[in-house]
This record gives sequence, C-alpha cells and structure tokens, in this order.
Amino acid sequence: MGDHGESAALLAGLSGALTEFGHRLMARVYYADTDFSGVVYHARYLEFLERGRSDYLRLTGVHHTELADGKHGEKIVWVVRRMEIDFRIPARIDDILTVDTRTETISGARIFMAQQLKRGDEVLVEAKVEAAIIGENGRPRRFPREWVAAFMPKVFPQD
Repeated sequence: MGDHGESAALLAGLSGALTEFGHRLMARVYYADTDFSGVVYHARYLEFLERGRSDYLRLTGVHHTELADGKHGEKIVWVVRRMEIDFRIPARIDDILTVDTRTETISGARIFMAQQLKRGDEVLVEAKVEAAIIGENGRPRRFPREWVAAFMPKVFPQD
C-alpha cells in the first residue's frame, strides 16, 4: 500500500504540540490501562504524564537518545526527583485524555513542572514534578541556557 501523506499527518500529531503555556498531548485510554472495573489503574497515570513530559522535551529539541549518546559533551539523563499527584476523578476505558505540561521554574539542574490530565474541561489528575539532569557519575548538571528559553512558557495560564 502506498503512503498517501498519512505518515506525515500521523507523525505530526504523535508528539502533541507546543503551546504558549508549554505542551499538549492527546491520549486514548486503552483496556491495558485499566483495572478489572474499567477504571484507569493509578500507576498508569504516571505513564500518561511521562509521555507528556517526554514529548514536550522532544518538541523543544531535547532528545533522550542524544543525551544518552553524549551529544552535549557527556552522557546525561533526565531523572524524576519528586512528584506530587492529586487524583480527582477517574478516567475510564475509551476516554480521550488531554495531557497539559508546563514549566513553572528552572533552578540550576532542576526543572519544576505542572501537569494536568483532563477529559474535556474536567480535570482528572494534577501533578507537580521536580526533574533534574544528571551526568554519568550521577551528579546533577546545570541546565544549558538555550534549554531555559525553550522550556519557559510564553504565557502562564489563568487558573
């Protein structure tokens, strides 16, 4: 079968999109995400949040594979240092979720992000995430200046 332009269109939506506040990704809840009752299993929310953060990085030009290969002078990786999650309303099989990710602050080697999982306008889960980059020796590395500009939102959403 020929590719009639579908691949480009599919890939364009695969990583979500950068927004003026940060990043937005759409995701569907599959059977594998749920427990026996059809409700999303609590640990699966971490995976939806991780996809949002990873695709945010990718679209700003920061690729996990390039970092691990040492493209920036040494091998570095992202680590989650701390996470606070509020589970408000459960998601269910076949729901379409929106994962919104925004940077709140960057300090030295740490980045503080806020994330929301929503079903339409309904907030299901909120998370505060503290992540860092570390070198091969496990020690923190400062954020490169060019990353700071890429990760800081152009506007802050009104709550």
